[in-house]
Amino acid sequence: MSFVAASPLNKSFTCPHCGVLARQNKWGYGLGGPTGPYNEYQIEVAELQLSRCEHCGKVCIWCEGIYIYPNRGNAPQPNPDMPEEVAVDFEEAAAIYVTSPRGAAALLRLALQKLMIHLDQLGKNINDDIKALVAKGLPLQVQQALDIVRVTGNNAVHPGMLDANDVETAAQLFPLLNLIVEYQISLPARLVEMFDALPEGARAGIKQRDGKK
Repeated sequence: MSFVAASPLNKSFTCPHCGVLARQNKWGYGLGGPTGPYNEYQIEVAELQLSRCEHCGKVCIWCEGIYIYPNRGNAPQPNPDMPEEVAVDFEEAAAIYVTSPRGAAALLRLALQKLMIHLDQLGKNINDDIKALVAKGLPLQVQQALDIVRVTGNNAVHPGMLDANDVETAAQLFPLLNLIVEYQISLPARLVEMFDALPEGARAGIKQRDGKK
């Protein structure tokens, strides 16, 4: 999933409203008086910056360089295959990570713990769940993504372990959680669907080759 963070300086970015990577029409205004809108070459110095998505038509707003609307920072949309109760925590974390990166990291760790149940694990101890998945052949990259979310989330709830102003660290966890869902839920489901679409004779031959009944 391609994701480009929202910025008034990018011609295109992933819209926080619709989740589509689309061209953004942008303009800016000064706040010191009744000035007209800044053109595309002046927008960098504008105090109020806005963009409108060409795909959904909705607006994003920055004030003096601070992203203020919509209230989900630059977090990507949750993977469509993310279980609902996991996506709820994902969206709550997206709504606060700019103002509370520690809170967002802790919420994403909670989301990961809930996700483990959907990966046929107990969901009580994430470290033990990851170990069990590794024993089943979990790809190294997915294991690393799991541990990054786990460790960062753990550190967020311990004083001094995560800088309270470290928005970038929290922001990196969202695509990682999406990646975990992609590899552990979305991709296997697509492969099953594609395999089931093979001719019945071909599937029977494959089962016979592999000694399966």
